[in-house]
Amino acid sequence: MKKQLLIFLPILFPVVMFAQSGKVLDNLSMTSKILNMERNYAIYLPPDYESSQRSYPVLYLLHGAGDDQTGWVQFGEVLHIADEAIKQGKATPMIIVMPDANTGKRGYFNDVKGTWRYEDFFFEEFMPFVEKKYRIKSEKRFRAISGLSMGGGGTFIYALHHPELFSSACPLSAAVGYLSVQQAKERLAGGGNESISDAEAASYFNKYSALALIDSISGDQKKAVRWYIDCGDDDFLFEGNSLVHIAMRKKEIPHEFRIRDGGHTWTYWRASLPCVLEFVSQAFHQY
Repeated sequence: MKKQLLIFLPILFPVVMFAQSGKVLDNLSMTSKILNMERNYAIYLPPDYESSQRSYPVLYLLHGAGDDQTGWVQFGEVLHIADEAIKQGKATPMIIVMPDANTGKRGYFNDVKGTWRYEDFFFEEFMPFVEKKYRIKSEKRFRAISGLSMGGGGTFIYALHHPELFSSACPLSAAVGYLSVQQAKERLAGGGNESISDAEAASYFNKYSALALIDSISGDQKKAVRWYIDCGDDDFLFEGNSLVHIAMRKKEIPHEFRIRDGGHTWTYWRASLPCVLEFVSQAFHQY
């Protein structure tokens, strides 16, 4: 009997090790009526997803400009980093959803004329779709959002627009939006919208500038979302992130603000992701 046990152990060991890994599917799609096209997405399923029947918390993880839903998979090494964080007990098992905003139109927002509605797609179609298709806990306290660069900007705006939906928000090296109404008008006009009026520029600034949205937060909403903001000391987006930190301090909005050594690189964001997973897990665990 002892000899048989020794024979089978080497065979079982790789199976046990394999079972400890999550799974990433990075070429999935859904049909959007709002955008009138197929939209891709990637998803990370935790190690015990297929062997359990329970539902999981969810992190929406947004890519930056020039990438698509595979960015966090290929360059961000989300599978390895999430598996390790869960294995070490620093993160709770969670589902990570990575939408594709590489649509030919840059960004996660609706456009100034209302003809392109990516934000509406995200909340009205994409989020309901994935939360029905996968075993995802749909309560606010089990939902978080994070992203890098353009996706960091999406993280700011989505959480500020919908604090009732997200327990935590973690913008990384974020493009925080226009810093003034004048800057909004100049850049919107430069993007092929030459007929932008002052009123349209002001309205768009107030809706899609993190600074404007922070300035308008009411007292009862200051603690609605747990914030973790991270930007490298050599990042070209340091100004906007620093101004957001200052604005939150002045408004007495609780937040974590991290400046580490590094720039606008995947090396930096790979180091950020374990901290994000640990931070959002604190709310998932109902700290």
